[in-house]
Amino acid sequence: MRQRPACYVPGVRGAGGKYDTANLKSISLPFTANRAQQPTVAAHYFALNGMKNRGVKPMQTYPTGYAESHRMAEQIFREILPRHGMAVREEQIALCHEVLDTLYNKEVSLCEAGVGIGKTLAYLVACILWQMHRPNQLKMPVVISTSSVALQDAILNEYLPDLSAVLLAEGIITKPITAVVRKGKERFVCDARLAERQAKAISKGQRQKGSLRMAENVLDLDHIPGLSRYDRCRICVPQSCPRDCFLRLDCRYQQYLRDSMKPDIQICNHNYLLANASHRLEERPLLLRQYQALVVDEAHKLPDAARQMYTETLSARDMDELCFLLQQAHFKGLFKRLRTAFLTLSISCTPSFAMPKRKISVPFSLTPFRQAALTDCIDLLQYIGSLPDMPHYLQYRLAETESLLRLFLLDVPMRILYLEFSAGGHPTFCAASNRVPQLLRSALWNTREPTILTSGTLTAAGDFDHTEQLLGLEAYAPLRHFRAESPFNYRKKCLLYIPARRAAAVPENQYLADQIVQLTAACHGHVLVLFTSYRQMRHVYDALGGRLTFPVFQAGRGQNRSIQQFRQSGNGVLFAAGSCWEGIDFPGDMVSLLIIAKLPFPIPDPVSDYERQQYPNLRDYINAEVIPEMQKKLRQGFGRAIRTEQDSCVVAILDERAGIGGRYHDVALAALPTCPTTEKIEDVQQFIREQKRPDYFL
Repeated sequence: MRQRPACYVPGVRGAGGKYDTANLKSISLPFTANRAQQPTVAAHYFALNGMKNRGVKPMQTYPTGYAESHRMAEQIFREILPRHGMAVREEQIALCHEVLDTLYNKEVSLCEAGVGIGKTLAYLVACILWQMHRPNQLKMPVVISTSSVALQDAILNEYLPDLSAVLLAEGIITKPITAVVRKGKERFVCDARLAERQAKAISKGQRQKGSLRMAENVLDLDHIPGLSRYDRCRICVPQSCPRDCFLRLDCRYQQYLRDSMKPDIQICNHNYLLANASHRLEERPLLLRQYQALVVDEAHKLPDAARQMYTETLSARDMDELCFLLQQAHFKGLFKRLRTAFLTLSISCTPSFAMPKRKISVPFSLTPFRQAALTDCIDLLQYIGSLPDMPHYLQYRLAETESLLRLFLLDVPMRILYLEFSAGGHPTFCAASNRVPQLLRSALWNTREPTILTSGTLTAAGDFDHTEQLLGLEAYAPLRHFRAESPFNYRKKCLLYIPARRAAAVPENQYLADQIVQLTAACHGHVLVLFTSYRQMRHVYDALGGRLTFPVFQAGRGQNRSIQQFRQSGNGVLFAAGSCWEGIDFPGDMVSLLIIAKLPFPIPDPVSDYERQQYPNLRDYINAEVIPEMQKKLRQGFGRAIRTEQDSCVVAILDERAGIGGRYHDVALAALPTCPTTEKIEDVQQFIREQKRPDYFL
């Protein structure tokens, strides 16, 4: 693998480990043809002193705010925040300096920050200091993009208010930091549709009525508990608002749009960021204010968001909705013809094999029956859309549907075509782009705005190559790299348990259940078990046969109640999968045993099948794509173990392929921090006895 220079250079620190900014106000940059070889501007200072002594004349003056921003960062993290109860973390300070360098250099930086560094606070401080020293005429918002709603809410309601209060009290800033969360219109209440829905919901239960009443005062649908999916769809802001809406002047959503253009920090999710980029490329009205810098937190999720964004879909629900809109517009005869054509198309896609009771995806193949059904649909859509009295909004929907179906008829080379079947067997037509990295580069990186992409898992075995490839940054220059390990003492506070191979006669799920019982007893509960499939999770749970003496909870899809019950149990056992591999926080002794049932290899699908065909053989594909994805997901799961400096935890990997002599033993260990390893349950018991306080065992 390629060796890359680290971006943050420890040698630039002065006495006592502090960043040396004494003479940086007059820094000048010499011209160079390859800025990628310059790790940081601070490092330039030391090189430039030598160049000046050798008579080399600098050609570009660096902004004076650079030195002051670095000096204030040192003051904030080493003096001000510790006075307010925060610990000094060298990795956090280093990350803040890296973000400042990236902002001032107008570059792109991949910043991997291990668990416990405090990356959110590091980049927030850097962005605030950078904005402070920008000329007034150049000041524009900073956009922070995240994957999860939880992190958006934490930034808006916890990080920024607390930081703003401290900086105001210390005289660093003179007015509060302003921020807003930007979301798609379908996440907000439409007052007109709410009034209409309330009028029809007279017979609804008290809980549903209460949720609808709450919507009168709460604009954000994500913050209305108990709201059904049906009601959410009926009261959200529609794709196009009627110009003659009787509530337009008093519309809360329109007021939100006006207010959201003012704050200095705009927070959104990855899909909204990419939608804004698409609007810019298509010269449509922007969703976000024009911004001067971008921070992508949870950046390891950006490729997934891009793949979703650049995949066009047509589901059975989309077909029904289009037919319904035709019926509403009083085109009853055309509505019936289109419904019949769509039904024929769906029948033509019925699989020849028995459907499992779960969602599956299969590559699309063009049979004569499907070709005829597609042709009929396309001809009919084209005819209906050409009618002179057809409303514009329906013309757009008809043309959009026709365009997508043509992709399946023509088999466009730049598309990966497949069918996704729901658990009920209903097909969705999916056309994924095979150029996602190139599209990402065009959408985000070619703007040349300074960008920080940060996450705890951007590298695979210490290398950024795979992430660069996925993000379209493989040949981008100049590209910065920063990597800081977690400050937690894994050598002392963590024990890795990888058992010996199971007996061949023991079924896998029974083996997993037996191991879970033994490990749970050894650790006295406090267990999180991560699975790669909900199906296996249920089978292992059944195989336990009630042998655990601690409360056991299963977190199904979207079942946050089970997670809350586990938190309250004190010493329970939580079976989880899916999103629980990342983004949930169990500090303290809540999780003292983390069990990873299987190595989290990506699940094959038509897109990965296409990617596999781009490699000369299967082994090359596995090494280049599959193993790096597994390593990053494994580190995400491992990160649930220790959340604070005081935590201690046993991590058990029960997948035989990770055991000694297993095919993926070395690559699994390479993905994890260095810590002692054992295959003996007795060592697990001893570790817990040594690490835990007496009240833990009560």
